[in-house]
Amino acid sequence: MDELDAPLSTRLPPRDAALLESELEVTTVRDLLWHLPRRYVERGQLSSLRDLQPGESVTVVAEVASVSAPRTMRNRRGALLQATVGDGRDVVALTFFAAHPGQLNRHVAELVVGRRVLVSGKVEVFNGALQLARPDYQPLGTGADAAELADRPTPLYPATGKAPSWKIAKAVRTVLDTTTEIADVLPADVVRREGLLSPLAALRAVHDPQVKADIAAGQRRMRYEEAFVLQTALAQRRASVAGERAVPRPPRPGGLLAAFDARLPFELTDGQRAVGEEIAADLAREHPMQRLLQGDVGSGKTLVALRAMLAVVDAGGQAALLAPTEVLAAQHLRSITAVLGDLAVGGLLAGDRPATRVVLLTGSMGAAARREALLAAAGGEAGIVVGTHALLQEHVQFAELGLVVVDEQHRFGVEQRDALRGKASAVPHLLVMTATPIPRTVAMTVFGDLETSVLRDMPPGRAPVTTVAVPLDKPAWVDRVWQRVAEEAALGRQTYVVCARIDAGDAAGVHEDDGGGDEPPPEPAGGKEKRRPAAAVSEVVETVRAHPATAGLRTEVLHGRLAPAEKDDVMRRFAAGEVDVLVATTVVEVGVDVPNASAMVVVDADRFGISQLHQLRGRIGRGGLPGTCLLLTEVGPGSPAGQRIQALVDTTDGFELARTDLEQRREGDVLGAAQSGRRSSLRLLGVLADADVIAKARRDATHLVADDPHLAGHTALAAAVADRVTGETERFLERA
Repeated sequence: MDELDAPLSTRLPPRDAALLESELEVTTVRDLLWHLPRRYVERGQLSSLRDLQPGESVTVVAEVASVSAPRTMRNRRGALLQATVGDGRDVVALTFFAAHPGQLNRHVAELVVGRRVLVSGKVEVFNGALQLARPDYQPLGTGADAAELADRPTPLYPATGKAPSWKIAKAVRTVLDTTTEIADVLPADVVRREGLLSPLAALRAVHDPQVKADIAAGQRRMRYEEAFVLQTALAQRRASVAGERAVPRPPRPGGLLAAFDARLPFELTDGQRAVGEEIAADLAREHPMQRLLQGDVGSGKTLVALRAMLAVVDAGGQAALLAPTEVLAAQHLRSITAVLGDLAVGGLLAGDRPATRVVLLTGSMGAAARREALLAAAGGEAGIVVGTHALLQEHVQFAELGLVVVDEQHRFGVEQRDALRGKASAVPHLLVMTATPIPRTVAMTVFGDLETSVLRDMPPGRAPVTTVAVPLDKPAWVDRVWQRVAEEAALGRQTYVVCARIDAGDAAGVHEDDGGGDEPPPEPAGGKEKRRPAAAVSEVVETVRAHPATAGLRTEVLHGRLAPAEKDDVMRRFAAGEVDVLVATTVVEVGVDVPNASAMVVVDADRFGISQLHQLRGRIGRGGLPGTCLLLTEVGPGSPAGQRIQALVDTTDGFELARTDLEQRREGDVLGAAQSGRRSSLRLLGVLADADVIAKARRDATHLVADDPHLAGHTALAAAVADRVTGETERFLERA
């Protein structure tokens, strides 16, 4: 067994090993050595206390500002000692308890005013002020090695109250001192060319740096290793798919696709035409297409996908379109059958004309309709099958599945994608769509097993959308919002009103049981007090119906808990112009296409992420009417949520917004469970900042896998891929 895979109990006292396992899920030597410092504190540097949030478990470096004498508590048994630590600007209280005052004297001896201390604990609010109750701490710059430690960077680790940073640091040093060699996962020629440290030297540099330059050198090695291991796994996946056989689906003159193109009332954009040619070339090959189609909101991705599906039907195959929600699946069915017209009545009225049948398959369909859809798919009568996760069930069969189209890829994991591909007798072609624009380096990392096509130009008929932030603490502004909704209705236009919750009793934050959301991390609204719950559909619809400006409007609700028939009826009536205001959750985020909808109000917009707000905004301005998006928010412009709102106000470029989103969000929010102690795919590598590293690693990994597809000659690398690129990591990557 590799010494890195040895249990921690073989290197540490049993009590210490058990603590790290219970608190951080760190069980092996490898786990501990890859539990990397979150940041470093240099000599004289103090942590900023202004950003502490109630409920957080934190580790900070601060200076003791005051210490009280231990005293007996008046209203309860026991003794109390209070101190404060500061950063030169703000202070936070430390509170210690004991059975007797004498038991607190050691704190008086160690918490000397002016001394720097490393403090760990959970942030709480008491009498309106922040405090760390029952904190753990370690004085800095004391003891025999004080002079040496004072001049060295101090690592701060992701920690918990019971396993503070300094206990983790002590365990790491113990393990490093007893580790003699680590097998290198990188090829020797790459290490020489890039001038990288050895694995053990890199770990020593990041965990026990003597000078600041050590940290940079160690992290440089570890970033490259992270990128290389991940890109090796993706290169293996690409090579595996390239070795599979698929049924070629070359274009057929005079078929469905030609008939569809001939009746299009508009010209394809240059981007749609170019991407269509890339897809057609892929479909004609004997190897399965693996392509990611991304584009901004309204760029025409669905039309490109439909043309690909028609080409496959022309070539004797079937296409399955997998959508994340029933509302979106039903919307796809309506829009596809509407745009195809009599081309979508195959087996019914088509006669000799080219035509196919389009059917819907969802989990909530009635037994008779479901049976009919299943038979149409299994018998080959349905050339296009649109559905939700219901398509993945074992009893769903296809006569000849030739193409799988996955809409909104971030809602599905790799297992779900492969489950649908497994329903074909031969490996089907795969087209993955995402309406959340992805910067190039992110696509290269997250979707590295797919070829990428990008739609950047917009089809004609898309009108500009003006976005305005509306402060909730200004009643006159909010009142003007509802007046504007009434004005749109007076012009014969319609409005979406989007809320983060369905009912007032739901947990705070984006809540949607028919599609979900990507709520950003919670943050207090400009203070330390607990945030109020986000407004719910059930509350906001009453506001709309009661407001003098909107009381007479036809207002309905839409969310994932409605019965499927009710959801379909509401959407049908809204699309038909029979509803003026639709108060909904994020179930309308993608795919819903109502050209007459010209306005959107997002209540508590600060509870949503940038990409989700951009998706929501994309529901308006689709019919040539200028759009207005009003973002109601309670946060100020200086907060992270306020910066997200301002980014939406400043630009409608989805690719720019995606970059802003990634720059603002912590790495763990994007690619996994960072700072929780759990192993995740990326610890140091930044998909934006380290674009060059990712590109080099991709090139090197591709060459290595081409020469050694199964890594038979690179056993350490094979073990690293198996250890670090787990099924959980793949799901993180697929959702990023």
